[in-house]
Amino acid sequence: MASSLLGNGLRALFLVLCCSMLATLIYTISVDGLPFRRDILTPWMVATLVDFYINVVPFAVWVSYKESSLITGALWVIMLICFGSITTTGYLFIQFIKLSPQESLENPIYHVLLHHMNKNDTKAKGKHSSVGIARIMFSVLGFLMLGTLIYTLLTDGSPFRKELLTPWMTATLVDFYINVASLSVWVAYKESNWITAIFWIALLICFGSITTCAYIVKELFKLTWEDPLYLVLITKDNREENTYESIK
Repeated sequence: MASSLLGNGLRALFLVLCCSMLATLIYTISVDGLPFRRDILTPWMVATLVDFYINVVPFAVWVSYKESSLITGALWVIMLICFGSITTTGYLFIQFIKLSPQESLENPIYHVLLHHMNKNDTKAKGKHSSVGIARIMFSVLGFLMLGTLIYTLLTDGSPFRKELLTPWMTATLVDFYINVASLSVWVAYKESNWITAIFWIALLICFGSITTCAYIVKELFKLTWEDPLYLVLITKDNREENTYESIK
């Protein structure tokens, strides 16, 4: 019963977030025109865009894994780049809609995260794991954002200035924090302790993609070099329960 309510709640959440960002985009275009103008690219807007697109990377990797077809995977990734959190929340909403009644009752987040073919194979080993590459990639992205943040603070001062809140900066921040909300659902699922979950979500809100990359790297170091990369998506308990059921 609780799992079913969770699944329905997350469907509603992602639908509302998707519609909210779509409305924000339409409103901003109507009051401030299209965003393809040089005057919009202030130093803090550039830093925000770097932050935003680093946060898009984990979604793009996950979508590429979820989609069986290379073409549909590539199309979704392009839409992520072009439409940001509208695509993120829209894709998540579709994945929750696709769940069978049984999956919704069992563990909706687990079934959404994993590709169907991997749900009964969570102990698979691979000779050429991508875990090491992923650790390096997200570490580099985290340091890239940290460097961008420090550089922008030194060259343009504090971001907490009223003149920086242009219509497109506001829209970008809404877009960014809707993606953060989506990531927060995953963090809450991954963390067994609500205190640590709230701690990481607070860091996500304050430091954006720096926290995203740090959290993913932390979770990747819980895997061995031979583990398949998709195991980072689910909790250790889910992996153990699934393996037990498969053996049984």
